[in-house]
Amino acid sequence: MMKVKHPKKRNYRQRAHSNPLSDHSFEYPNSPGVMDWNKLYPTFKQGDEIKFCDVGCGYGGLLVTLSTMFPDKFMVGFEIRVKVSDYVNDRFLALRQEDEAYHNAGVIRTNAMKYLPNFFRKGQLEKMFILYPDPHFKKCKHKWRIVSEGLLAEYAYVLQVGGLAYTVSDVKEVHD
Repeated sequence: MMKVKHPKKRNYRQRAHSNPLSDHSFEYPNSPGVMDWNKLYPTFKQGDEIKFCDVGCGYGGLLVTLSTMFPDKFMVGFEIRVKVSDYVNDRFLALRQEDEAYHNAGVIRTNAMKYLPNFFRKGQLEKMFILYPDPHFKKCKHKWRIVSEGLLAEYAYVLQVGGLAYTVSDVKEVHD
């Protein structure tokens, strides 16, 4: 078996923060029905759907773990930072060369605060993960928070009835 070269985080240096309200240039579908998931998933077939979403997936650690725990579920990570999303994409390409178990996970560089409903139809997701979101302590930056009352309606829209949104924070104010 050929030795697969895995990407190194140090080659994907990126600032820790990105302004989610600025006008980055993102590619996103006009509606969930026109999204071509085959670009991300080699085994995606007609009728398949994404069921898990990791918002702000960072370097993809949760997706790597979940992809082997739930091999029959397709999952996507959303990451706003260019080099970090490039790293996660390269990571999955390398993992897939070693093991088919990672066929069901991928990453998209996008802004979940703006474009989440463009990717998922109403009630599509079983699980959504938002782990350690940036707390944006300054009051003037609270509008940048990915966990906010204004975005709860977006999350409820894409989650199926009985679906779960997992949030984890080490900042009490964000958790509450």
